[in-house]
Amino acid sequence: MQILDVVLTPVAFADPPLLNVMGVHEPFALRSVVQVKCEDGIVGLGESYGDEAFLGEVRKVLPRLRGHDVFDLPGLQRLVAEALSDTVLTDAHGLIGGFSIRKTIASVYSLFEVACLDAQGHFLGRPVTDLLGGKARDAVEFSAYLFYKYGKHVDGREDSWGEITTPEALVGSAKRMFDEYGFRSIKLKGGVYEPAHEVDGVRALAEAFPGHPLRIDPNGAWTVETSIRVAAELDGVLEYLEDPTPGIDGMAQVAAEASMPLATNMCVVNFGDIEPGFRARAIGVLLSDHHFWGGLRATQSLSVTCESFGVGLSMHSNSHLGISLAAMVQVAAATPHLTYACDTHWPWKVEDVIEPGVLEFREGAVAVPTTPGLGITLDEDALARLHENYVRCGLTKRDDVTYMRNFVADFEPNTARW
Repeated sequence: MQILDVVLTPVAFADPPLLNVMGVHEPFALRSVVQVKCEDGIVGLGESYGDEAFLGEVRKVLPRLRGHDVFDLPGLQRLVAEALSDTVLTDAHGLIGGFSIRKTIASVYSLFEVACLDAQGHFLGRPVTDLLGGKARDAVEFSAYLFYKYGKHVDGREDSWGEITTPEALVGSAKRMFDEYGFRSIKLKGGVYEPAHEVDGVRALAEAFPGHPLRIDPNGAWTVETSIRVAAELDGVLEYLEDPTPGIDGMAQVAAEASMPLATNMCVVNFGDIEPGFRARAIGVLLSDHHFWGGLRATQSLSVTCESFGVGLSMHSNSHLGISLAAMVQVAAATPHLTYACDTHWPWKVEDVIEPGVLEFREGAVAVPTTPGLGITLDEDALARLHENYVRCGLTKRDDVTYMRNFVADFEPNTARW
């Protein structure tokens, strides 16, 4: 089944002022939506990053796709590699690890692979899970993703969550997420305040939600010594500690002392990192992300590798829309060695590009769609609105650091480490 045309649409959707080690989220998050239009009126959907650098690389591939067979994924990978043979993408926020040509190719390929699998599913009348080998589970569990946050943006725009800067406010936001979504595990984005303040937050959550798995992710904001101390203070509290300190060597030092496993989406971020990361025993949990690991099938290969070496598997997320959530659910459902609840930014977004009613959180999980492809339908009007957001907002990249200086004039990211 040949590709007749490919339409790339950058979009922007409202994002709350969520805090992290690099600063604060801007008023809009950027994404890209691709429609792979094939013979017989079949259209496959994909979604990925929306910064201008990524869009520029995607546009290099577009002319090569017309006439390509959507079932020829190895050929698709070759097309992407040939188009991007000398490019290394970086990002302004620095929260998804190192960069390489391998990772750049994997990121761009993933966008098109998901769209091609969606098209294949519609052509065959089967869900993507069937194309990936079948369901290992009927629903995919996700964790509540807590953030410290400001009460409003610079332009005065507020949201219903209010300011979250104290342990008490964290507990309140978690209760709301539990009530509205039924989550059963909790992840806290740290690296914002002094470690002692964030430890108090985790302890407050543990007291308010006894028996519920807890995680904290400071995005490498701590030194090795601080990471070891925090791990000792939270012994018996955390199910895993995510990226407490930068790099494989630093993580390995912490892992040797910590009682809980360490997880990462920052120091092991492509297949070239696996050998040194696993050999050093730096991590006990790998957070996969099909957006930069090379797609859904690569995620399954990663799962087999992790299982072979006794490393657990979960799933990282960034600010995403429904097409990405659908892809995450499909691959998670078809991956037996998914040993922890997945991340999602879903509670923080209020706009989407897909028709509602398919991807609903119940008891903290999303039921796996059983209709063809990803199981979702593009809302053309919503896509147009979010593209208009993109045009109006004027953002071309994510820059948490610069935006944070509107709140704290002399702000610098915590590169000195706590």
